[in-house]
Amino acid sequence: MASTAALRQVVPMPPSCVIPVPPPLRAVPLATRECSQCSLLWSCMPQCSADMGPQVDALVAQRLRVPKGDALVFAGATFTALFAIRSGSCKSVAITRAGQEQVAGYHIAGDILGAEGIFTGHYDCTITALEDSEFCIMPFDRVTALASESCVFQRSLSDLLSREIGRERKVMLMLGTMRAEQRLASFLLDLADRYRERGYSSSEFVLRLTREEIGCHLGLKLETVSRLFSRFHRDGLIQVQGRDVKLLDRIALQQLVDASLQ
Repeated sequence: MASTAALRQVVPMPPSCVIPVPPPLRAVPLATRECSQCSLLWSCMPQCSADMGPQVDALVAQRLRVPKGDALVFAGATFTALFAIRSGSCKSVAITRAGQEQVAGYHIAGDILGAEGIFTGHYDCTITALEDSEFCIMPFDRVTALASESCVFQRSLSDLLSREIGRERKVMLMLGTMRAEQRLASFLLDLADRYRERGYSSSEFVLRLTREEIGCHLGLKLETVSRLFSRFHRDGLIQVQGRDVKLLDRIALQQLVDASLQ
């Protein structure tokens, strides 16, 4: 099991502000199901197969359990590793130059976090667990070493980075061209597709983000998000009960999104 000192390096304190010291994150024994046996391997590492089991397993230095509301890493911390979500969900939050918080992403099991640090040398966002979650920590020196040895893994890493670039471009397109109702419809459809790819229901899921956080992610006010959820529910597009969401008419939601591109 990793030492306490090692765990503190994973969650460093930001240099420019005072934040209460988070409780130590709990390390999980690596023996609890290796990466090569994980059903999310295809999502974390596209192109990699079980044949690369020992090599892929060696990427993970430790696994950490992060309680709901705690931070895995703070914005501004030195980039050292990529993080794969093994279970649970989290949000990444950036601080704008005006000092406002911006929810940069909503992440679920199978997502890889921290790739922006490859270029900048530091993490741009604070990653906070939205529920009790487990993360695989992959030191980047191990990632680059394996990429230099394996063409298959190098392709997998390229696919991973390309996927993240595509996702960011989609968000920029959404914020720049879509009306409020189209942004929310696009967000719900994208999330449903991500759950489907992981073998979960593509029509029913729990939204761990609050309405205010969704608005912060989509560039909308809380009142607008709440009004749109009520409108979609009333029009029979979705069914909402608290944070439980069920998509009732995916075709109508997609037509609403497509209307912005015509």
